[in-house]
Amino acid sequence: MSLNPLKDVPEPNLIKDIFPYSLPPIIRFEGKIKEIIDGREVEFDPESVIERDIHITDTTFRDGQQSRPPYSKDQMTRIFEMLSRLGGKKGVIRQTEFFLYTQNDRETVDACRNLGLKYPEVTGWIRANIGDFRLVKEMGLKETGMLTSCSDYHIFYKQKQTRREAMDQYLQVVEAALEEGIRPRCHLEDVTRADLKGFVVPFVQRLEKLTENQPDHLKVKIRLCDTMGFGISFPNTAEPRSIPKLIWRMKEECGITEDRLEWHGHNDFHKVHINGAGAWIFGVNAVNTTLFGFGERTGNPPLEGALVELISLKEDLMGIDLKMVTEIAEYYQKEIGAAIPSNYPFAGRDFNTTRAGIHAGGLRRNEEIYNIFDTAKLLDRPPRVAITDKSGTDGVAMWVNDFLGLEGEKRLTLMKVAKIQRWVMDQYEKEGRLTAISDREIEEQVKLHFPDLYERSKNRRK
Repeated sequence: MSLNPLKDVPEPNLIKDIFPYSLPPIIRFEGKIKEIIDGREVEFDPESVIERDIHITDTTFRDGQQSRPPYSKDQMTRIFEMLSRLGGKKGVIRQTEFFLYTQNDRETVDACRNLGLKYPEVTGWIRANIGDFRLVKEMGLKETGMLTSCSDYHIFYKQKQTRREAMDQYLQVVEAALEEGIRPRCHLEDVTRADLKGFVVPFVQRLEKLTENQPDHLKVKIRLCDTMGFGISFPNTAEPRSIPKLIWRMKEECGITEDRLEWHGHNDFHKVHINGAGAWIFGVNAVNTTLFGFGERTGNPPLEGALVELISLKEDLMGIDLKMVTEIAEYYQKEIGAAIPSNYPFAGRDFNTTRAGIHAGGLRRNEEIYNIFDTAKLLDRPPRVAITDKSGTDGVAMWVNDFLGLEGEKRLTLMKVAKIQRWVMDQYEKEGRLTAISDREIEEQVKLHFPDLYERSKNRRK
């Protein structure tokens, strides 16, 4: 092994083309990804995401309600309006779907449509039977999802049908939708546990045949539903769990174009976000998400995480207003009473809060050292420190200076906050404290030791 020479440099190389700080870190690719399908090599070009219209669809009001108490009509209308602002005028959050079964569901659909917002488009969700389809027709929707379960677990054990009976039932409802000028979006439930060659591909081929002569706005869409989270995005994994192989078969064997392919995942194996991003990379344009990942059992791809991933792939904000993530999180916690874990990425109370003294020291010198991107600018969430026995004088100094709004040479030195740091350590060493010091307690110490600065900072804090 030959040793590479050290390159001593006069200035730091901060790799700003990957870590611009003004945006989430950029995702770059080098070369194509190779996959073996039916004994032959197939190539995927991950850089295609830059040119393709990759976007987000939302199921907060459908799958997102299957793990929590139902939202009220007013709550859903408010969230819908905030989703529109979050996704921006380019419609990065393109669609959202609703149940249609109850009076509250239908009144909510009307209330959201009455807002007159272009995005997200309101769509429905039904089981693939004629009775449910009447609800879509009565609501006057232009598109609806249809639950077309495709694994034998569902067809044989849940529906008590044969494959032929299931396919015929599904096709009947799709034909009814087309006759009414309503776009069918078929949800291939449990597709990562299904017989792809024996049922899924033949079924989707027949769907494509039904709509091949339809105008573009009526051509069938396919949602690939990883219902139990079995999907794997690693290349060269075996079917039916392979996401790359599944997407390839939809496009190459069934003729479904990328603009009509959508991924819907679940987090049973902690892969929900990476599988959604992988689906974009391997050729679907839409990833289906919920706010904060709330959804059936372990949840769905988190919408805010997908937005950050999309920005990283596109190297552009695309009109997305990430500050809305903070506003929506506050609404969920204060108005809806939904708990968001304190360490939850991008939205939790402490997601960019450090408790380690060495980290606080790094933040004090340059916040880029221990902050993922400019969270103050993009999320309206500047990095913070929480005070414990591990915070050190650096942590106390950063907390006090940020609280007082001191900048540059006006910031207090470590020596000047030493008495507050001594008080903190006494809480643990002499009093036997085990919990973190609250913001209110530190504020009282600032008031005690720096009364003039405290009074001057009052107006700023108001």
